Amino acid sequence: MDTSEANKPITVLQAQGLSKQVSSPEGPLTILDQVSLEVSKGESIAIVGASGAGKSTLLGLLAGLDIPSAGQVWLNGAELTALDEDGRAALRADNVGFVFQSFHLIASLTALENVMLPLELSGAPDAAAAALQAIRTVGLEQRRRHYPRQLSGGEKQRVAIARAFVVKPTVLFADEPTGNLDNRTGEAVIDLLFRMNAETGTTLVLVTHDLDLAERCDRVLFMDAGRIERESARGSRPASAPR
Repeated sequence: MDTSEANKPITVLQAQGLSKQVSSPEGPLTILDQVSLEVSKGESIAIVGASGAGKSTLLGLLAGLDIPSAGQVWLNGAELTALDEDGRAALRADNVGFVFQSFHLIASLTALENVMLPLELSGAPDAAAAALQAIRTVGLEQRRRHYPRQLSGGEKQRVAIARAFVVKPTVLFADEPTGNLDNRTGEAVIDLLFRMNAETGTTLVLVTHDLDLAERCDRVLFMDAGRIERESARGSRPASAPR
């Protein structure tokens, strides 16, 4: 076997020519314009840019939460953009975890039940045991019977992280995961997120406005006006990069 082929990174997420247009009173508005990228297994990338640059739109298309006006996305070898809504949902259930700024916990479920939910929806065995282990991993076993309204912002995000990792995702999408947290709590949550990501070997796609946070990733993609203008590897951020 060719050694170079054996050591070649495995691509788990690929986008080709992604564009997204929406209607507006002024006419068609281009939110994303011909974006292409590849992400390797176990890699962490950050997508940064000003508000309105297209970061969250790109994440939504990469995860199959929305469909592009043009272009294709492949997730773990399957063409996500060729599937209908049910097909995309099934592919996400098998391959994707999410951590959002606003937590997206279900108010009527306890912390443990929120973590169990994706396992139950997929018919996984021993959902309660797996969810309890995930809750322990994020340090919230004593809060497992509490409802979201009884948890602090940092605790809610820890529950969301446990829920994201309990399904053993191929790719974890995180959209401004510290946006609703104070600095100290946010740092603790991010430390947990990166530690669990390293331990599980998950591929991480992180949307953030925080360049210091972005630099913890292997690569940083800088977006402006719906395009990826440039990228940098860990520790090599351009001096002209916006703060």
